Amino acid sequence: MKNAAALPHGYCERARVDLRTDPRQARIVSGAAVVIAAVLAAAGAHFVPLRAAFSGGHVPLKLAAALAGAAAGVVLHELVHGVFIRLLGGVKPRYGFAGRYACAGSGAYFCKRDYIVIALAPAVLLGLSLALAAALVPAGWFWSVYIVQIVNLSGAAGDYCAVCRLLRLRGDLLIGDTGLTMIVYQKEGAARNESSR
Repeated sequence: MKNAAALPHGYCERARVDLRTDPRQARIVSGAAVVIAAVLAAAGAHFVPLRAAFSGGHVPLKLAAALAGAAAGVVLHELVHGVFIRLLGGVKPRYGFAGRYACAGSGAYFCKRDYIVIALAPAVLLGLSLALAAALVPAGWFWSVYIVQIVNLSGAAGDYCAVCRLLRLRGDLLIGDTGLTMIVYQKEGAARNESSR
């Protein structure tokens, strides 16, 4: 199935991820984000000890750069989602904040492959760019860049969870995502065939 501006006839809801109304899913995403951040921090400390951030002076400037970079990284993460929503769906993305989550969504419905590209694009593209930047800056500035990387990759926990859920589903699927709610739709006949197996 190709992407669609409106849900075609004959599709029914198969799965849902809603971080606003399902506290269990929100806890899973938050827990995954904490674990990812901890693993990344430990990996970074293995290569460049945290004390390097306090060497060579400019500590307030390094801290300010890390905080500003993290805030900008959250915005860029959502903008990358939006660019791919527009490229693959031909629709204008919607951006917003809900509680502790920043989000990008649309009213379009995407095939499984395109939805996965949209979901993972910021982690991959920004992740590679930030990894290169962290490798090129002097050791004293590593953590200023790497903190932005941690925020980017751990902040994509909801994207990873949605993709993992989606990868377990087969058949003719369309995915709608408003930003905090992802709904997977499947053609009715295909849904009945799946459930009868």
